[in-house]
Amino acid sequence: MPRLRRPLSRALLATALLVAAPAVLAWGPLGHRIVADLAQSRLTPAARAEVERLLASEHAARLADVADWADRLRDDPTPDMAVLAKETAPLHYVNMHGSCIYKPARDCPDGRCVVHAINHYAAILGDRSRPTAERAQALNFVVHFVGDAQQPLHAGYRDDKGGNEVQVLFAGRGSNLHRVWDSGLLSTRHLDAAEYAALLDRQGPLDPPGPIVPFDNSPAQWVEQSCRIVMDDGVYPNGHRIDAAYVARMRPIAERQLRLGGARLAALLNRVLGRSPAASEAP
Repeated sequence: MPRLRRPLSRALLATALLVAAPAVLAWGPLGHRIVADLAQSRLTPAARAEVERLLASEHAARLADVADWADRLRDDPTPDMAVLAKETAPLHYVNMHGSCIYKPARDCPDGRCVVHAINHYAAILGDRSRPTAERAQALNFVVHFVGDAQQPLHAGYRDDKGGNEVQVLFAGRGSNLHRVWDSGLLSTRHLDAAEYAALLDRQGPLDPPGPIVPFDNSPAQWVEQSCRIVMDDGVYPNGHRIDAAYVARMRPIAERQLRLGGARLAALLNRVLGRSPAASEAP
């Protein structure tokens, strides 16, 4: 990480550290629900029907209802959910160690990263021979992890825990860079998830780049693109303060990532759920 130009005084930095929020795992609930709402509007009729059936098994109605479930696991007192939260904690991100070229053996050992997680749970979701409860849980993970892959600091290349160790002042309070991207930038719109999704939807459809042949691991391409944002677009501020100019530059980038997340999530769900059960069982 480059040296910050204007270091905070010891007292000010100590204050920032004291009030900064702890490390978080994903876009905040707002960001995840926006991605889910954008995806819901792009589902094919067959995919929508299957999504609604799986959601109903968990007493949910929309993808947004389960979009931050994978984060809420941390607060679930049920012992088996606590174990699941611990086991899946590394699956919310990928660390690419100095470059934005994804190398599975280096960056995702034993499949412990968001790239493998998306592929793994998408396969479970698309397997109609599995129990409904297992597939519904896989849907929850897919919705969440696709969103995570679009958050640039979930695909970082620096040794700072995705910006969690970069202390900043934002809106007059101590925070860290990761939290600013998880929720701070989006909070400046003062909109709820449905209103925010509608605002972004009015900008028109955003079609993500197609897969790079023969490298057809789409989530790997997503995290490489997210990583390049961190590397090239000034995400790391020159000083410890996140000011209005930073928000004006970076919020459109965050919003474009949300739009990409919605388009990519819809495409994935349409691919794995877009056929009727009879068609998927045909030889």
